[in-house]
Amino acid sequence: MQSFLDHIAVVAPDLASGTRFVEQALGVSLQAGGQHPRMGTHNKLLRLGDDVYLEVIAADPAAPAPQRPRWFELDQMTPESTPRLGTWAIRTDDIVAARAACSWDTGPIESMTRGTLAWRITIPADGSLPESGVAPTLIQWDVPSHPANMLDDKGCTLQALELFHSTPERIRDALDTLNLLNSKVQVRSLPTDTSPHLVAHIRTPHGLRMLSTDFSA
Repeated sequence: MQSFLDHIAVVAPDLASGTRFVEQALGVSLQAGGQHPRMGTHNKLLRLGDDVYLEVIAADPAAPAPQRPRWFELDQMTPESTPRLGTWAIRTDDIVAARAACSWDTGPIESMTRGTLAWRITIPADGSLPESGVAPTLIQWDVPSHPANMLDDKGCTLQALELFHSTPERIRDALDTLNLLNSKVQVRSLPTDTSPHLVAHIRTPHGLRMLSTDFSA
């Protein structure tokens, strides 16, 4: 079993505000994604290098409400909520083994589709983000080519993803168990008086920029 950083997810109360948040932070435009009928959500995308991308995801007001909580804690957002870097995903070549190796409750493995894309992904039954989003979602793509490689190249590359947690050793051990092969992921001790959060450092045509769940970053 091998695992790699797959994508980072910005969660937002609506797709327009999430798009503005990322485009203003990075200085590049996002690309249209699509709908997730089972979850009642839709997204926009940005390529961050080979086999890596950024997703902005929000509830789709035009879609029927799902018969379960939406993923990524989107049901907890209100119109006044601020878009934020909510979590990240690990791509694996054996999602069943990866889920069994996890030290946190990943939720069951669900089969998903969007257009011509098909994948399997872990989704907690209550729609929560394990470890406040620091623990990754697991995903296994069931398509010949990674979807990031079908996106336009806007000159952006993920340089580093920092994970801040009160027990960093536990998070490191969990990622080691998953055989995460990506030196861009760095686990840090949580600063005083802050909550667990993520910081993505992204190289753009305008220089190095950051996205975070910590609004001071």
